Amino acid sequence: MLSLALVGLTVAIVYTEISRLFRGYKTLRPAELTQLVNSENALVVDLSASNDFEKGHIAGSRNVLPSNFDPENKLLAGAKSQPVVLVCRTGQASGGAAKRLKKAGFEKVYSLEGGIAAWQQADLPLVKGR
Repeated sequence: MLSLALVGLTVAIVYTEISRLFRGYKTLRPAELTQLVNSENALVVDLSASNDFEKGHIAGSRNVLPSNFDPENKLLAGAKSQPVVLVCRTGQASGGAAKRLKKAGFEKVYSLEGGIAAWQQADLPLVKGR
């Protein structure tokens, strides 16, 4: 039984790592996001609901509702060669949006690993309001 469990766990880990290599975008930790914004002027797009965005968001980020998210959005239109970092509350919704941007031809697409929750856990500041 333990051998089967070990084999199953190994297969799951290998599958996860291989799929991570082929997804087309990279994930960033909060400190890496800060560095990317400071060094390459990355566009940070927050996919949170409006009321969640107003309660706290990363300074300089732009709010786009997931239901309105479109790679052809006027906010994103001029950023195809610029680094674009997608952020949500937990890091789940931003992955799907990152895939869409990559398929639409965006060159440098990132997702904040763990979302705003990870940002807060790293004791980084959030801005309130719009």
